Amino acid sequence: MKNRVFYFALVVSLGGFLFGFDTAVISGAEQAIQVLWGLDVFSHGLTVSIALVGTVLGAFFGGIPSDTYGRKYTLIGIGILYFISALGSAITTDWYAFLFFRWLGGLGVGASSIAAPLYISEIAPAHLRGRLVAMFQFNIVLGILIAFLSNYLIADLGGVNMWRWMLGVEIVPAFVFIVLMFTVPHSPRWLIIKLGKLEGAKKIFQMTGEKDIESKINEIQQSSVLQAKGKIRYWDYKKPIFLAVTLAIFNQVSGINAIIYYAPRIFEMAGLGKSSALLSSVGIGVINFMFTLLAIVFIDKLGRRLLMHIGSFGLIGTLSMVAYSFHVGPDRMTSVPIYLFIYIAFFAFSQGAVIWVFISEIFPNDVRAFGQSVGSFTHWIMAACIAAIFPALTAQIGPANTFMLFACMMVLQWVFVFLYMPETKGRSLEDLGKTL
Repeated sequence: MKNRVFYFALVVSLGGFLFGFDTAVISGAEQAIQVLWGLDVFSHGLTVSIALVGTVLGAFFGGIPSDTYGRKYTLIGIGILYFISALGSAITTDWYAFLFFRWLGGLGVGASSIAAPLYISEIAPAHLRGRLVAMFQFNIVLGILIAFLSNYLIADLGGVNMWRWMLGVEIVPAFVFIVLMFTVPHSPRWLIIKLGKLEGAKKIFQMTGEKDIESKINEIQQSSVLQAKGKIRYWDYKKPIFLAVTLAIFNQVSGINAIIYYAPRIFEMAGLGKSSALLSSVGIGVINFMFTLLAIVFIDKLGRRLLMHIGSFGLIGTLSMVAYSFHVGPDRMTSVPIYLFIYIAFFAFSQGAVIWVFISEIFPNDVRAFGQSVGSFTHWIMAACIAAIFPALTAQIGPANTFMLFACMMVLQWVFVFLYMPETKGRSLEDLGKTL
């Protein structure tokens, strides 16, 4: 039974692999694209961040198809978006068409950050929920790692159009994901709350090894706000909304997406050559992968809150050292890659693994898609803004002040975790929905 739950979670979390690959793959192509179309700093920032504009829209509206058509069919549609985006981005010769196809992939990223954690949290047993939902983040960082590695290997082949191959290879995992999604069932909680299909939910709970199925179905039905009150007032959920929005903001003002998107450029700013910068980006992917795997092991043991405390202190220290290195100049800038590797380790072990788990847990069944959408929308609109302004920001105030700004934001994050963030490990979704 556990193997079936693991398989369902693994297949759905492959949407995270496409999420990560699509997010990071542009880092190897962005400089060639800038030269190809002669982009100025603002047009270049738009080109890199246009996928995030789509991601914001996908996150904002992704809860609607997740509730209307179900998490499963929404994820299949997301796979199709990734496929079309990768193919179109690779073959287009027009800058505006390129923006459109990258934007289309962004829609998939935004919607998958809602539908995939939703599905996994709703099918996973409470004692395994943290690590199974964290598999989504694990696959995101695996996708980032493979994107960095793929970029390095393809760039090594040479040729002016290698960036097209970098973007186009995504069609392979996108096709595999679409096919595998037809092998997983619907979310049992979605069947009960949205469609009232109790028999279908029973069969899925039998497949996943739920011990007391009748009691679980009764608990889910009793948790329904629509059945109890006949309507949903979203302002009644101001506490989980506050938690989701604040955590999502801090996730991005750590500078993580700016570092992933512009990793080769940052390493070149620190004095590395072009080939070494691309290879160092692979190092970021490897460390991200390893420490996300470590977080999966500990997230249900240590809890979400302790991981966030550890991560906050680690990020404050490493970002401060990066800022100091850029401030001092060439004598210290050779240490920047090391500090960024340590930064990635702390991020992956803490908020990288926690964010999608925590947001998927804290809302009641009726409004979980809405809550996931609120958190995801906030996360991605912040990511889009930071990715868009990062080149101009470093040009205006310098990399030292930029990274110190990120460090100050992490001080505020620690205050938020200490004062407001509750622990959610080991508790049922219905219990959390009732108490929060």
